[in-house]
Amino acid sequence: MAATDTSATNARPINVALQGGGAHGAFTWGVLDRILEDGRLVIDGLSGTSAGSMNAVVYAYGKMTGGPEGARAALHDFWSEVSRAGQLYAPVRMLPWEQWDGSWNMDRSPLYMMFDALTRAVSPYVLNPFDFNPLRDVLERTVDFDALVRCECTRLFISATNVRSGRVRVFTAPEMSADVVMASACLPFLFKAVDIDGEAYWDGGYMGNPSLFPFYYYTGTDDVLIVNINPVERAEVPRSASDIMNRVNEISFNSPLLGEMRAIAFVQKLIEEDWLDEEHKGKLRRVRFHAIRADHVMCDLSVASKFNTDWEFLCDLRDRGRAAADAWMQAHLDAVGVGSTVNLHHDYLGAHGAVGPAPGAVGPGTET
Repeated sequence: MAATDTSATNARPINVALQGGGAHGAFTWGVLDRILEDGRLVIDGLSGTSAGSMNAVVYAYGKMTGGPEGARAALHDFWSEVSRAGQLYAPVRMLPWEQWDGSWNMDRSPLYMMFDALTRAVSPYVLNPFDFNPLRDVLERTVDFDALVRCECTRLFISATNVRSGRVRVFTAPEMSADVVMASACLPFLFKAVDIDGEAYWDGGYMGNPSLFPFYYYTGTDDVLIVNINPVERAEVPRSASDIMNRVNEISFNSPLLGEMRAIAFVQKLIEEDWLDEEHKGKLRRVRFHAIRADHVMCDLSVASKFNTDWEFLCDLRDRGRAAADAWMQAHLDAVGVGSTVNLHHDYLGAHGAVGPAPGAVGPGTET
C-alpha cells in the first residue's frame, strides 16, 4: 500500500526532515508528539540523521504497530529508556551542585571538560575498544527491525556518512537495521565507525543533516517540514572558548542542510522564472517549504547539553518541541498543500546566500 492513506480523514500529507543533535533530539520528540496528537497532518516521508534517525525509526515502528497513539507511546518509551541508560552509563552528567543556576549546560563541569579533552586526545579504538554503546540496546528493545523493514505507513530515509568516500548514503526501510541507525549517529571521537556491507560509516550529520533530496525522487508529497535542532542564527558573536566551539558545532552540522537548500532554491527559481526549455518543463517539481526552527527556543543551550540525558531535561525539551509545533500549526497549518511558509533566500540563505547549480539526480542507496 502507499506510504500514506488519507482516505479516512482530512489529514494533510507532509514530508518531515529531522536534524540530529544528541539529547536535543528530545525537542523533535515533542514536535512529533504534538503532530500525532493533533491528527491534522499525516507524515508521508521521514528523513532523519543521528538523533533524528532514532526518532524516525521509533516513530515509524510505533505507527505501523499501534497507529498514532502507538507512535506516541514508542517515542515516550524510547526517550525514557535513553534517560535510564544515561544515568547508568553516561560518561558525564550534571552533579547536583552544578544546577544551582537552573542551567542544563555542562560547559563548566569539570567532568565534562575532562571528558572533552580525553576524546580529543585519545581514539575511540583505544578508549572504547569493545565499542560499547548503550543506545544500541535501547534501540533494539524499542524497535523490532525485522518488522520495520516491511514498514509501509511512512517512507524512511536515514543518512550516514561514508568514511572513505566522504559522501552521504541514504538508507530506506527495506535496508533498515540497528547498524544503520547507529551509523547515522556515530560520532567518530566517541565510537568506532560502523561497518555496513564492507563500508565504514560515521554520523550522517557531516553530509546530510538531514537529507532532503529523497523527498523529490521517492515521495509524491510536495510539502516539506524541516525540524531544526541546531540554531541557524545567533544574535551574538561568541567570545569564550566554549561558546566558540558551540557555534562551530552548530554551523558545521547546519552546513549540509544549507547546501541542499541552495540547490533547491536554484531549482525553484528555474521554475518560477520560466527558465526551463520545453524538454525539461514538467520534470522538476515546485516544493512547498515549512520549518520549525530552534533559534529562539534552544538558544540557551550549548553543545555540552547534547550529552545531558537527565529525564527532567529531556521532558523540558519535549515540552519546548510540543509548544513550537503547536505555535507552527496555529500559524501555518492551513498553508500545507497551498504554499510555502518559509522563504529559503530570506530565512536560510540570507543576503549573501549565492545559489549554485543543482546537483545531479541521485537517490537512496547511492552516495553524493
